[in-house]
Amino acid sequence: MPKAKARTKRADLQLWLERQRPARIGEMEWAMLHVDLAPISGSHLRRLLRESGVPLAPLVEGVRQENFEALESSLLSFLQEYERADVAARASLRRVVIEAKEHARWAARNPERRSEKQEMALWMLMWLENPPLFPQWVKLRRQHGLPKS
Repeated sequence: MPKAKARTKRADLQLWLERQRPARIGEMEWAMLHVDLAPISGSHLRRLLRESGVPLAPLVEGVRQENFEALESSLLSFLQEYERADVAARASLRRVVIEAKEHARWAARNPERRSEKQEMALWMLMWLENPPLFPQWVKLRRQHGLPKS
């Protein structure tokens, strides 16, 4: 008797999206997906959602680090959310940025990406220290020049 092919998280997500048809994935949908696709890590779910093409709330999309433009856009989106958030939501936003900063620091162990990822970690550290100042700071930082990717 042939073995049944195991379903993947990607396939499970696709079925969920077809059933639910969300216009956007926000925090409520994120929580539902964690339950419906359990066990799944937040980073894996975030990656699958990004690849799905469904619009994502900033907190769901997370801090993108594939290049400096994506990082800046993510942090500016987080700032908009942060400015209108209550204390609990601000703490959630900060946790996501802290996690992303730690990921950048971990990725900086690779000598080929060290300067790029160290710079990205610096951007996130600046955002964490003073979110409202970040837009002006990043403008000045870009004028100084970015490390080569």
